[in-house]
Amino acid sequence: MPQLWAGIDAGKTHHHCVVIDDEGTRLFSQRVANDETDLLELIGSVAALGGGGEVVWAVDLNHGGAALLIALLAAHDQHLLYIPGRTVHHVSRTYRGDGKTDAKDAAVIADQARMRRDLQPVRGGDDISIDLRILTARRTDKACDCTRPINRLRAQLLEYFPALEQAFDYSKSKAELLLLTRYNTPDGLRRLGQKRLHTWLRGQGARSSADVAEKAIAAAKSQHTTVPAQRIGAPVVAELAQEVLDLRNQIQALDKRITERFREHHHAGIMLSMPGFGPVLGAEFIGATGGDLAVFENADRLAGVAGLAPAPKDSGRIRGNHHRPRRYDRRLLRACYMAAMSSLRSSTASRTYYDRKRTEGKTHVQALLSLARRRLNVLWAMLRDGTTYGPRPAVPAHMAA
Repeated sequence: MPQLWAGIDAGKTHHHCVVIDDEGTRLFSQRVANDETDLLELIGSVAALGGGGEVVWAVDLNHGGAALLIALLAAHDQHLLYIPGRTVHHVSRTYRGDGKTDAKDAAVIADQARMRRDLQPVRGGDDISIDLRILTARRTDKACDCTRPINRLRAQLLEYFPALEQAFDYSKSKAELLLLTRYNTPDGLRRLGQKRLHTWLRGQGARSSADVAEKAIAAAKSQHTTVPAQRIGAPVVAELAQEVLDLRNQIQALDKRITERFREHHHAGIMLSMPGFGPVLGAEFIGATGGDLAVFENADRLAGVAGLAPAPKDSGRIRGNHHRPRRYDRRLLRACYMAAMSSLRSSTASRTYYDRKRTEGKTHVQALLSLARRRLNVLWAMLRDGTTYGPRPAVPAHMAA
């Protein structure tokens, strides 16, 4: 049994460490800079305090500002647990005193590590999974950055050319955005004409150029009034369209880096064999789990972390009421959910399961979440056994009977 528990309230520039014994008595409390020299000195001081006995460390961050501390503890073979900051916030209310200090939070973290048996080790991850976590997070940022200029672009078009705003979905195709970078006014499009617009779009490498040209000219012919907002609005729309195109080029470059790095992981072949998982979603899954599922113990634990294991919310005579757990990894849930949605187009087994859940009365989202949970069990077994995906063989009718 461990002799000491060290709780770390992690921060950007400084951490606070509190060490307690098996009776909860505080033995050590110190604020330490987020610096390698100071952190090594802290590890040595706590080890000396334990006199060679086992020390269990606990931290409320598993990346970010605590990354250096985690790396140093791992290098010194220290046992490190993770307790979410949200849990620390809520459980602190049960301790004496209304004040909030770093020292109190660190003491709460240490005491929770001493009493609880359900805390998980920090998922450090291998080098590839760490790279994938960073790259996929960057890709998510870029994808979110695309939303703002697209929304602003549509709002600006509405002020002077509503017919063109309604003609296309600017969040999908490249051709419509190319159109807006140069031709985005009714009079300009009418002067150009459909044939020349089609030729120009095709020269820019746009797909469906004929369809886009036809719709754009139709929109231009429906409006002959020049709105005052057009004089300044048109150049702004062109700038926004070019901004979106640039962001999409950056996303494509990131996708290439993600794919190349993902294929180097030892689980890549297994994940790609499962319908719905491509390189990007597979990379998000590996980045969120750290590439080692052994830390989750079983598929149920992994489902809980992914937010796919409903938690009961019963009270009195109310039974069978479930809701999504409050603490879960949103990136992991997104990867599983999007992979389940994608599998509907490529997997007969997924489509059959989804349709059955819909027949049972579940909504689209509920059916997809059920499918994602089912697929997570399969993926867990595949990664555990090192086997690729294969559809279950059909059972002959006479045997099924």
